[in-house]
Amino acid sequence: MRYVAAYLLAVLGGNENPTIADLTKILNSVGIETDKERAEKVVGELKGKNIDEVIAQGNTKLASMPSGGGVAVASSGSAAPAGSAAAPAEEKKDEKKEESEESDDDMGFGLFD
Repeated sequence: MRYVAAYLLAVLGGNENPTIADLTKILNSVGIETDKERAEKVVGELKGKNIDEVIAQGNTKLASMPSGGGVAVASSGSAAPAGSAAAPAEEKKDEKKEESEESDDDMGFGLFD
């Protein structure tokens, strides 16, 4: 992932075809040693491609993937009125506030002090 990020930073900096040396320079500037094989793979896979088109293709692939959360809500069986959904959310907020106030009672004292 760091090599892809370095490649994208180089492209954002105006270099349309970054080389391994460019990735190495970027990664070394933040104290990361470069694995030459990984850098070669990223540069080789993206060489001659328009990065905006690659990102657009990736977005369409991600959009087709299921995202777990939406499926569980949709399969609940019955739709609850909007007002009833808001009430439990408010109760949860109140509970969190009460818990945080209780935990502040021993603030500054550790378990082993």
